[in-house]
Amino acid sequence: MALDPNRTAVVVVDMQNGFCHPDGSLFAPGSESAIEPVTDLVDAARDAGARVVYTRDVHPPEQFDGNHYYDEFERWGEHVVEGTWDADLHGDLDVRDEDLVVEKHTYDAFHQTQLEGWLDSHGVDDLLICGTLANVCVLHTAGSAGLRDYRPILVTDALGYIEAEHKEYAVDHADWLFGETTTLADVAFE
Repeated sequence: MALDPNRTAVVVVDMQNGFCHPDGSLFAPGSESAIEPVTDLVDAARDAGARVVYTRDVHPPEQFDGNHYYDEFERWGEHVVEGTWDADLHGDLDVRDEDLVVEKHTYDAFHQTQLEGWLDSHGVDDLLICGTLANVCVLHTAGSAGLRDYRPILVTDALGYIEAEHKEYAVDHADWLFGETTTLADVAFE
């Protein structure tokens, strides 16, 4: 899969302490194991001149107070609360000043964030999507990207998960419905 680095961004979804570190509130070993392939993908993209975006799932303590239905704290327990170590990007990631860091409050990194405007202003059409969780924030972000006419490509061996079948579902669903899938070894920049 050859991509034009001038029109491509790697979108690293929610590789935060809360999900990727053993002391995190919603730690999943599958998310921790995604750190190395994610950093390898970011390194390859940077070397080629592609852009890098990191998303952070961050919840103000009162975010879900008074909501009618949508309440992630009820579903998952308190996690990645604003201003906590849990919400910080994992320390093994090489986040640079030129990278975009998107703070999001839902599963979808496009929902009420600057992501779409930033991608458009930088001429980005193709998104190599990696990170965690494959069947939650990765899948919702990729689907939202496809609906906005970006080309979402899930990098299957750079995805975190709670259970392997959750990752399989996400990859199969994305490939079938709105995007493409590839492996790290098959990503190339022309």
